[in-house]
Amino acid sequence: MNCAAILVAAGRGERAGGGVPKQYRELAGKMVLERTLERFLAHPDIDAVIVVINPDDARFYQAISGEVEWVTGGKTRSASVRAGLAALESRRPGQVLIHDAARPFVSDTMITDVIDALSEVPAALPVLAVTDALLAHEDGRMSESVDRDRLRAAQTPQGFRFDALLNAYEKLGDASAHDDASVALAAGLDIRLTRGDAANFKLTTAEDFERAEALLGKTDMIYVTGQGFDVHRLEPSDHMYLCGVRLEQDYGLVGHSDADVGLHALTDAILGAAGEGDIGQHFPPTDDQWKGASSDRFLMHACQLLKNAGGALVNADITLICERPKVGPYRNEMRVRVAELLGLPLARVNIKATTTEKLGFTGRREGVAAQAIVTARMSEDV
Repeated sequence: MNCAAILVAAGRGERAGGGVPKQYRELAGKMVLERTLERFLAHPDIDAVIVVINPDDARFYQAISGEVEWVTGGKTRSASVRAGLAALESRRPGQVLIHDAARPFVSDTMITDVIDALSEVPAALPVLAVTDALLAHEDGRMSESVDRDRLRAAQTPQGFRFDALLNAYEKLGDASAHDDASVALAAGLDIRLTRGDAANFKLTTAEDFERAEALLGKTDMIYVTGQGFDVHRLEPSDHMYLCGVRLEQDYGLVGHSDADVGLHALTDAILGAAGEGDIGQHFPPTDDQWKGASSDRFLMHACQLLKNAGGALVNADITLICERPKVGPYRNEMRVRVAELLGLPLARVNIKATTTEKLGFTGRREGVAAQAIVTARMSEDV
């Protein structure tokens, strides 16, 4: 084996939002890690790929690929890379590339340049020139300017002769480092700088995901909408579920399932965007298996159908129509729960409430109505 790649995907990525680790968030119908993995599997000079994941994320990874080998990572990036190297040690590839899973736009050219450099030096690192003015600060005030001409921004994949990197990590011991090039430098390895690519940015914040979505939106994507509406009657009870949140009340919603009118309307909206009928067709109230069922199961089924149709949710907007309960005290908790279920940033989920000015069944406090609308990005050729 000449060259193997280790994709580091064990981090939590909480700054990006979305309710799941950033490497498992979707971009135009595919998870970030799935897009990154495809780049390396398709490269003709890569003989093997190993993905290092958090054991809690195995269910997400299995949805991407049950065939590509994975190993359990550690608490730090260095520990995760060590795990990947250990998995390759018996095969002893000549070269190894280490790449951040959250860089899905790495190009074939970048990968090739790093591999080619390893024929002359034991380590190679793609970099970008620093174009912004740089400064040092102290206590919120500028302390000095920094010469940017001597500085470069490091990217991945970082490439190494396998034995050289393995020895460098042995010298590092149990300590950790920011990246693998730092480990190599500390071990005295000669590191060749190769050309980076501004498009090969790392997805870290919600703004990075917006940038990535804009890039992918320039290809073969279209946008569709779906809408849903549902009504449930109120009756005496000790609780109710609304938008995935349990509300301790002296009344509840009546239905065959848990009667979460907000999630039912949202489910119908997603089914509409996917072109997959309505909630009654998929979960008929005459079927006893859905008696008392949690409505998030219906929602997850609709999300999977949308994904199967080549779609990915962009945003969701729910309106609750009722005199009771008062939605205000629970609104933020509802938004957080719905965002978590949909895998969307909190800013892409909106929940609002209104009344009918005491008119009709909601005005008489007999029930709750909900309407929802979603926007989804779809592959145009589907």
